[in-house]
Amino acid sequence: MLPIDQKGYEVAIKNYLSKEKHGAENLEIVQLDIPVATGFSNETIIFTAAWEEEGKKITEKFVGRMEPKDGGMFPVQRPGLEKSCYLQHRIMKTVAEQNVVPVPAILSYEENLEPLNRSFFAMSFIEGEVPSDNPRYTVEGFLVDSSTPEERRRLIESGLKAMAGIHSIDWQESGLEWLDSSGSGNPTTQSQINIWREYSLLELKGREHPVLEEAFNWLEVNDPQDSRVGLSWGDSRIGNIIWKNYEAAAILDWEACSLLPTEADLGWWLMFDRMSFDDMGVKRMNGYPTREEMVEIYENFTGKETRDTHYWEVFATMRFCSIFIRLGDRLVDAGFMEENSNPAIPNMVTASLANYLGIDNPTPSIL
Repeated sequence: MLPIDQKGYEVAIKNYLSKEKHGAENLEIVQLDIPVATGFSNETIIFTAAWEEEGKKITEKFVGRMEPKDGGMFPVQRPGLEKSCYLQHRIMKTVAEQNVVPVPAILSYEENLEPLNRSFFAMSFIEGEVPSDNPRYTVEGFLVDSSTPEERRRLIESGLKAMAGIHSIDWQESGLEWLDSSGSGNPTTQSQINIWREYSLLELKGREHPVLEEAFNWLEVNDPQDSRVGLSWGDSRIGNIIWKNYEAAAILDWEACSLLPTEADLGWWLMFDRMSFDDMGVKRMNGYPTREEMVEIYENFTGKETRDTHYWEVFATMRFCSIFIRLGDRLVDAGFMEENSNPAIPNMVTASLANYLGIDNPTPSIL
């Protein structure tokens, strides 16, 4: 695990807030929660600051996002977007300006936060509940233990409504040309396949991954060549939403955003649903919409018929499988798994991808 410099964090965040709160006097960081740093993704820091402004005492809670020392988990969309904190900050600012989905109020982006020498930004803290990944929200937690069937359905409807809101953003009118991986104003699915293939090959470092290779070939052959492109959230799942009274209060985790046909997000949403219920052998809770019902709910909010959902679920699982290469190697580097275990390839996502493609999986899951 990476060492944590508590004092360094306090000094860095105090310096950051002092620049943000120009009229603040006697500013202090009164509470600081730094999760154990594994280097897997952006570090999330929850902190509370107190200061005086025009004779009034103010206390406010924030969430900070800091670039991991080993870089982000997702492939870079184009030059200039290497820092995932910068990407998140920029896309959240654009989404906030469109005012179609709730996002936390964000403060400034800092390229080099002294004395930690890492990129950083902070946002307002939003009260609410977040479904857990571990243990999975389909096994225990508020959705299983205390929610009514009506509340479960309301939560899913609200999440899909938020996703549809994201997809209502016109990427050109909102000035998102900087996110265009093609660099030509014509983002395509093929350009994204290329990005993910290059990313996976780089992370594999010469190792073979036959299931993933088959997925790339299948995606290229079956590319729907859909030119109706929009902003893709990229990590569209209920665990990346803060919920208040079973309504979406804030949409989080934008580091996987790109320009794609919007069904790509629906595919990712459905993939996580499949992996959280079907792949785990868990029975769907009463009131929790089925996959077919989710597609219908999404269509009702967009007013459009969905296209090629099977393709986009395969595409999503390919992405997750590629990410797991980097994640598996970082698990080994952090000392969570043995070096010879090679969790980057024989894992549950590879198994799920093979199963969904209907092909053999020569690398049985160890994770």
